[in-house]
Amino acid sequence: MIKIYGMDTCPDCTYVEAQVKGNDRYEIIDIGQHVKNLKAFLKLRDHSPAFDEAKRIGAAGIPCFVLEDDTVTLCPEDAGLHSRPIEEGATCNLDGSGC
Repeated sequence: MIKIYGMDTCPDCTYVEAQVKGNDRYEIIDIGQHVKNLKAFLKLRDHSPAFDEAKRIGAAGIPCFVLEDDTVTLCPEDAGLHSRPIEEGATCNLDGSGC
């Protein structure tokens, strides 16, 4: 099963979530629903080099994908999905830009 960490207030996350609705190959974990979900995501973000670029540019790093082999990636295509088209808007950054 592929885990997807995100939030329902993130446009990139909702775009990905719509693609996996009803597909039991994916598990959606909303980091805004419970502190345990947030803690699990922060542990990944703190320790995985997959987040280095996201942290450098001030991005939150969601949606985040943990593949079946435990590879952590921020690329929906690595999880067999599609990224939200750029023309739909920029991703959300920690400084408030892009949303």
